[in-house]
Amino acid sequence: MPTLAEKKQTVEAITEDLKSSGAVYITNYSGMSVKEINNMRGEFFEGDIKYKVYKNTLVKRAMDEVGGYEDLYPHLVEQNGFAFVEEELAAPAKVIKKLYEETERPQFKAAVIDGDYYGEDELEKLAAMKSKTEVIGDIVGLLLGPVSNVVGALQAPGRNIAGALETIAEEGDK
Repeated sequence: MPTLAEKKQTVEAITEDLKSSGAVYITNYSGMSVKEINNMRGEFFEGDIKYKVYKNTLVKRAMDEVGGYEDLYPHLVEQNGFAFVEEELAAPAKVIKKLYEETERPQFKAAVIDGDYYGEDELEKLAAMKSKTEVIGDIVGLLLGPVSNVVGALQAPGRNIAGALETIAEEGDK
């Protein structure tokens, strides 16, 4: 049994994870083999996602301390794993969805992303969200589109004049 001091340390670690994360996801990992769990941890690690298994009571204490996680309390039952992510807030949903499609585990229970609650029926919506990098790429593409159109339009008359001069020169040589 962990000592009171060890439990306090764990609550402090969870509190820090909650404070530094933009999102926390709860999954039920019961029924998963060791191989499946290790595969899941590897997938999360590749996505720069911290995945931890804690006692639900310790997570609830940390959530109480931080505040704003009350919607997750009903999900703090059974064997849960917690995915914490700072930047790419939809990344855990993509990993969970992929793994669930392959093995029907882990079960997505709920998430809080930037203070908003998402229930178990919203995994598809979360997994479809674009990452921050994808959104920035879309914005850059939209901004560069008009610029490339302007550059193309400015270059077109030069090409047209050069083509016309070349045609005239060819006809004069005949």
